[in-house]
Amino acid sequence: MTVPSDTTRAHIASWVLMACALLFVLLAHLLPALLAGLLVHELVRVVSDRISLKKLKGRRAKIAVVALLATIVVSLLIAGIMGTLAFFHSGGGRLPALLSRLAEILESSKAMLPAFVQEYMPANTEALQQSMVTWLREHATEVQGVGKDAGVVIAHVLIGMILGALISLHEVATEVAMRPLAAALSERVERFSLSFRRVVFAQVRIAFINASFTWLYLAVALPFMDIHLPLTKTMIALTFILGLIPVVGNLISNTIIVIVSLSVSLQMALTSLAFLVVIHKLEYFLNARIVGSQINARAWELLTAMLMMEAVFGLGGVVAAPIYYAYLKNELLAKKLI
Repeated sequence: MTVPSDTTRAHIASWVLMACALLFVLLAHLLPALLAGLLVHELVRVVSDRISLKKLKGRRAKIAVVALLATIVVSLLIAGIMGTLAFFHSGGGRLPALLSRLAEILESSKAMLPAFVQEYMPANTEALQQSMVTWLREHATEVQGVGKDAGVVIAHVLIGMILGALISLHEVATEVAMRPLAAALSERVERFSLSFRRVVFAQVRIAFINASFTWLYLAVALPFMDIHLPLTKTMIALTFILGLIPVVGNLISNTIIVIVSLSVSLQMALTSLAFLVVIHKLEYFLNARIVGSQINARAWELLTAMLMMEAVFGLGGVVAAPIYYAYLKNELLAKKLI
C-alpha cells in the first residue's frame, strides 16, 4: 500500500492516538461527556463566528466575550435538559403513562388486527408484562447500569460542558506555535469536531422538521377532523428527541404513534401508518440532502455503521456511529483515499 507523500510520522502517530482515544471514550462510557463538551464548544464557536469575534481588538475583550457566551450556552443547555425532564415527569408527558397506555391499547385492540398479527402479540396484559420481565432479565446488566450510573452520567455531562467551555476560552487566550505531533493531533481534533458539528446540527434540523410534520398531523389535522389521540404532546416531544438518532429513532416514534392510533380504530392506525411512511420517506430524502451532503454518506451507510457499532458497543455505539463514521470518511477524503 502506498502512503500519501504528505503523510509524516507525526500524522500516523496522531491517527493512532485519535483512534485509541475514540475507542477509550466508548469503552469507558465517556460518550456523554464527549458529546456535551463538543456541543458547548461548537455552539460557542458558531455564535462567536456570527458576531465576528475576530474583529474585536485585545485578547482580554475576546476572552470576556467567549466566557460570557460559554456561560450562556451552558446555562441554556442545563435549563433545556431540566425542562425536558420536568415535562416527561409532568402529568401530560409522563413516560410511564405512555407505556401503560400502549399496553392497554394493544390488549383492547387485539381483536381488530388480522390473525397473523395476533399470533405475535401477547394474549393479555399479564402476558405482555411477562414478556417485559423476560426482556428485563435478559438485559438485567444494562438496565441496572442505567439506574446505577444515572448520577455518573449527569456528572459526566456537566463536566463535559465545563471542559467544552474551558477549551473555547483556551483557544482564544493561547497562541502558541505547536510542534509536529501536537499540530497533527490538533488537526485530528478539529476534523472530528467538524464532523460532529455537521452530523449533529444537520440531525437537529431533520428532527425539528419531523416533529413539525408530526405536530401538524396530531395537533392540527386530527383535531380538525374531531379526532383526538391521547398523549399527543408526549408523542410530539418523543418524535423530536428520538429523531436525533438517525433512521432508528424515527422508526421507534412511528411505532408508538401507530399503536396509540389503534385506540381510535384500525382505520385510524392505518391512516397514521400511511402518513408516517410518507414522513419516513421524507427523512430518507432529508438524510440524503442534509446529512448526506454534509458527510458524503447515504442513509444506508449510516444505518450499517449504527448496526455494527451497536453490536460491539451497545446503545452508545448507536449514538456515536454517525459521528465516528463521518469523521472516518472526512479523514479518508482529506487524503484522497476514497
